Amino acid sequence: MMKNSTINARRRQLLALSAKASLLGAFGSIGLAPGIARAALSTNASVTDYKALVCVYLFGGNDGNNMVVPLDATRYAQYQQIRGSSGLALSQSAKTLLGTHSSQLRATSNSVLQDFAFHYGMPELDALYGQGKLALVLNAGSLTQPTTKADFQAGRNLPPQLFSHSDQQLQMQAGGASNGGTGWGGRLVDLLGTGGHLDAVGMSSGGLFIEGKTSHGNLLPNDGQLELYGMDFWPQKEADARKAALRKILAADRGNVVANAANKALAGGMDLIDELKAAEAGGAVQTVFPETGLGRQLKTVAQLIHLRASQGPGRQVYFVSQGGFDTHGGQSYQQFDMLSQVSAAMAAFYNAMNEVGANNNVTSFTLSDFGRTLQPNSGGTDHAWGNHQIVLGGAVQGGLYGRFPDFTLGGADDATGRGAWIPQFSNQHFGARLGKWFGADPATLDSQVFHGELSRFALQDLGFMG
Repeated sequence: MMKNSTINARRRQLLALSAKASLLGAFGSIGLAPGIARAALSTNASVTDYKALVCVYLFGGNDGNNMVVPLDATRYAQYQQIRGSSGLALSQSAKTLLGTHSSQLRATSNSVLQDFAFHYGMPELDALYGQGKLALVLNAGSLTQPTTKADFQAGRNLPPQLFSHSDQQLQMQAGGASNGGTGWGGRLVDLLGTGGHLDAVGMSSGGLFIEGKTSHGNLLPNDGQLELYGMDFWPQKEADARKAALRKILAADRGNVVANAANKALAGGMDLIDELKAAEAGGAVQTVFPETGLGRQLKTVAQLIHLRASQGPGRQVYFVSQGGFDTHGGQSYQQFDMLSQVSAAMAAFYNAMNEVGANNNVTSFTLSDFGRTLQPNSGGTDHAWGNHQIVLGGAVQGGLYGRFPDFTLGGADDATGRGAWIPQFSNQHFGARLGKWFGADPATLDSQVFHGELSRFALQDLGFMG
């Protein structure tokens, strides 16, 4: 009979060899239910099709004022006057703005025809806008209720820490000023998910967006590949036997809550590895993605969606990200570089979803900390508030939603006198329309996803999804 000391030594050896997989649960997989089979997802009865939301988070605060520029005579003259001396003003004559689009404003009481142009680093997304597959939601941001300049000046009912990176990153992903440790994507999965390991996935860096109260996200590297140390050797039957032994160890009740939770996380990580290998074996997506961090993340997401969409009804949320948007200086070249990467990667992802036949079932969208001031500070811009966001996919009703702010410094739309726009639409507005497309009914969106805050706004459906 083997001594306990020998058994424990071998157990420690196996756990040490498997240390990499134990990190799979670092972003929340301790909450994974044990024994979830890959081929037998516990389908939510209210879900009869497959859909996925992909959040493309732009860390640092993207300057929406230069991502899309209004070309009506009044605003463009103000824009040139305010940004021209710093060299940040874009123009078609200098070929820093792409061709003019004319679009009727939607979700507004005054639906005028608006001319605008995209930043010259975004030709791929400019083309998709022209095909009616991309919506721009104008001047959205963190709000607790409809807010005026008088409210801001009096400090009435404002979200906390409006110009703070860390606070606004949490609020954007939470979908409101109070988050309770969850994001609105994760709360949608709580309602509509199937309980699979791939219901909520973060690539490269974790995000609050995919964390629910009962469902938890898995964090993957950019290439989506994970392995157990010490489990990949010949002959295969010996490797399989070692894995089986580790699973038995992990399934044993250790009589300790912390040890059981750690074992459960590692077992969930082993299941996830098997699912990722199945995704790789299911056939590679042929669309060419750019060799950038965001391109690699979205390529992996496309591959995982290709696998999951073929398995039947379900819901997924993904979180991918790109940094570098905190452009206090050097904005003219930094933002070109960043937006070029975003445009190429998001367009490749759109094409990949067409390739696998899932484009009407998958919607990608941007979020960022906040907008930036219209008034520059030399070669850059400062933290502001309302911002413009992109929504892309086969089910998107392309166009402009909302209106561009009045570009008068110190005017009714400007909170600080430097061009920090008071949002016309809230994060709740933005997320609720995506959540409704995802399958949640309006009452549930208000009560369970947006904590009763959505009902404070008169217009609750911005209409940018079919």
